[in-house]
Amino acid sequence: MVSVAPSVPKIRPEIQALQPRLVEWRRALHRRPELGFREVETAARVTQLLRQWGYQPQTGIAQTGVMAVLTGGRPGPVLALRADMDALPIQELNDVPYRSEIDGVMHACGHDGHTAILLGVAHYLAQHRHHWRGTVKLIFQPAEEGPGGAKPMIESGVLEQPRVEAMFGLHLWNDLPAGTVGVRSGPLMAASDFFSCRIQGRGGHGAKPEQTIDALVIGAQVVVAFQTVVARQVSPLEPAVVTVGEFHAGSARNVIADQAYFGGTVRYFHPDLASTLPKKLEAIVQGICTAYGAHYEWNYEYLYPPLINDPAMADLVRSVAEQVVEPALGVVPNCQTLGGEDMAFFLQEVPGCYFFLGSANPTKGLDFPHHHPRFDFDEEVLCLGVELLVRCLEQYIGR
Repeated sequence: MVSVAPSVPKIRPEIQALQPRLVEWRRALHRRPELGFREVETAARVTQLLRQWGYQPQTGIAQTGVMAVLTGGRPGPVLALRADMDALPIQELNDVPYRSEIDGVMHACGHDGHTAILLGVAHYLAQHRHHWRGTVKLIFQPAEEGPGGAKPMIESGVLEQPRVEAMFGLHLWNDLPAGTVGVRSGPLMAASDFFSCRIQGRGGHGAKPEQTIDALVIGAQVVVAFQTVVARQVSPLEPAVVTVGEFHAGSARNVIADQAYFGGTVRYFHPDLASTLPKKLEAIVQGICTAYGAHYEWNYEYLYPPLINDPAMADLVRSVAEQVVEPALGVVPNCQTLGGEDMAFFLQEVPGCYFFLGSANPTKGLDFPHHHPRFDFDEEVLCLGVELLVRCLEQYIGR
């Protein structure tokens, strides 16, 4: 159920005036997308703008990450704001003037918008640094789409000297109408794990199955049995997903396969499932392979943990959103997705909140899902994103 905001939109004139520049920055980034840990041109563009505004950004953090620090006019809390910069290996199909110029790479998840929004925050704060207190760290992170840039940035010390006390970030979200804000306490996004398995049987002639150990049939049974893990071994009150996304076996119609390979992903919100789900899955592989006399190689990779918002920080974001968004749209309180996000690593270290900023506009044809080759979003929400993050800063530090 959507709550009704008590006031009309309140985007301050100085931020509203940034809108043309936000669009310009976003489109420049969109034209030149770069994959994870290769955001050299993107980082250079971000660094150049920050220096123009008086920052002394640190570059090359976790290969291509950038961080800028700004201290207000008086001592106070230390807060961090984060945006991701990387694109996806997708061929863009949009026919727009700012279409990707890089073959096979596009910003299909809104990270170009995230970076533009944080640049807008940086510009505004630089112009008003004496009006607030404390220290703000602006973190431009590489490789969110994989293999993950948040953890190496943390290991590089971005949360230290001075130690960050709280953190905020947002994700443009085409599952919500433009101008809506989705925020909730606790788990917002799921853990993102991956697995792969190779089954070794014994191949042979398709007409003589008794001489073989059919890896394809064994693998197929494993894939079907995997579906019972969530259905029968996980509480229905704890959302989880096991998806097998690839399966390869066999080379001819009359040959029984000696090997089968499959891989997939596991998603869940409850941290306890991180230890139980991999064991349950491997037990199925082991049991079926043993029954048929096959051998197997099992690999399980923990990519991102669940993204869990601090309740007090989520309340703060909700309060800010209710001051800003249109009453007709309001705040969606229980928005969740089984998609993963490595902002989760930051929120394991410090209390904070990650939230969704609705960006879909069907009347403009801007409602394709994330990671689609025609993904795009309504740029009108860019200045709203700046306003929301600035107000989160102001409300946390108490001005």
